[in-house]
Amino acid sequence: MSRRKKVVIIVSILLAIVLSFIGGQTFSKYLTKVKGTGIAEVATWDFKVNGKTDSVQTINLGSTCDNETLVGNKIAPGTKGSFNIVIDASDSDVGIQYKIEFENESNKPNNLKFKYNENEYNNITELEDALTGTINANEENKTKTFTINWEWKYETGSNQEEISQNDIIDTNNGREISNYTFDVNVQGTQVAPQE
Repeated sequence: MSRRKKVVIIVSILLAIVLSFIGGQTFSKYLTKVKGTGIAEVATWDFKVNGKTDSVQTINLGSTCDNETLVGNKIAPGTKGSFNIVIDASDSDVGIQYKIEFENESNKPNNLKFKYNENEYNNITELEDALTGTINANEENKTKTFTINWEWKYETGSNQEEISQNDIIDTNNGREISNYTFDVNVQGTQVAPQE
């Protein structure tokens, strides 16, 4: 192939490229780009129990009663008191389902009873069903206070025979039990948004 043919071919190719660019501009469509930003605020999550977010303070039943006949915040027949569990979702933007559970209950005196909303319970784990519910996102007051009463009656029973038997049980509990313990577990879960 001669040098002249090569030059003609190269010039033809360059001319075709230039013409397609110019011709493409002539037949182009209008195109506009408008930029925007997508934004969504994330709902805040804040769930507190007794003012804390990580753990619940120790509940000492002995410190909840005012009895001058006992030494060192201990409980015995004839003592009673109450304690509060406060759930606070005030700073949360979503609804919360809450559940209060009591675990690892051990060494409970037999005749010690719990009361919540005028219902009596034989042990603290029986309370769990009464201590569940929902705080809706749009509620005005997003704080719930649960007051749990306890009592170890001085005499338990409806007749003298029952009272005598329970006195023996109370005496044995006093000899054998040094610490009555239970764990408190409060769980808060976001309510699933409805469609």
